[in-house]
Amino acid sequence: MGVDDASHRIIADLLEQRTGQHLTENRRWRISTALAGLFREFGIDNVDQLACLLERPGEHHLATKVVEALLNNETYFFRDHVYFMTLANQVLPDLARKRQATKKLSIWSAGCSTGQEALSLAMLFCEQPGRWQDWEIDILGTDISGKAIATAKTGCYTQFEIQRGISVAQMLNFFSETPRGWQASDRICSMTRFQQHSILDFPPSPGRFDLVLCRNVLLYFDPQTRRTVFDRVASATASDGWLMLGAGESVVGQTDRFEASEWGSSIYKPASVVARVSQIPRRASAV
Repeated sequence: MGVDDASHRIIADLLEQRTGQHLTENRRWRISTALAGLFREFGIDNVDQLACLLERPGEHHLATKVVEALLNNETYFFRDHVYFMTLANQVLPDLARKRQATKKLSIWSAGCSTGQEALSLAMLFCEQPGRWQDWEIDILGTDISGKAIATAKTGCYTQFEIQRGISVAQMLNFFSETPRGWQASDRICSMTRFQQHSILDFPPSPGRFDLVLCRNVLLYFDPQTRRTVFDRVASATASDGWLMLGAGESVVGQTDRFEASEWGSSIYKPASVVARVSQIPRRASAV
């Protein structure tokens, strides 16, 4: 292993220790690209020099900046629009029937990045006022990136960010232009809250959600870590609730805590206790 390879391994290990994300060898090319801004900020010439700095005692601040730079915070409003239509037309109406007595819904957007997913959900509710009048809607967005959560809490987006995924009508209806950028309205901000949280930790409050969105998060974990994530998410999902994954993700061969639904390949429901027990191998009877 050359010096450069060893340096990449040190940085990949740092990311995995802090976030659980596994940076495979075929994705190591991202390191130099993602850290280019950090190199300029700290006057670092190459990955080997950065690895040496990270090995010194007391470099917690630099390590945090490295991890933040390596996290993929790509997101936009109504990402994969067809999935949001499934939520609007199938999943949310189902939950409306199930929660009619309490008129309360708790939703967890795990790996929410800078908040567009949570705000997209809030817009769905606002666009169906007849169905959701007098309901208490709580949408929690979490992400391991403190920088991303800080942006989400402001609810303010650049011109480039605001035009990705929403129509002009939605932009004018739910946002207002300010000197700082496009500010989300109180109508959608009042339904959302954000906090820094690792999906590998125990679920955030309230700890039991009617709907969990965990999209494009599992892609970066190894199989064992994925199983841990599914266990965490399962413990946070109501027994009659729903889980939505990303387009390239599935529970098949990953966990027995969730099973397919009738609403497409990205919508799952908690597996019944009977179904999970039936999958446990029986011990042979003593002769």
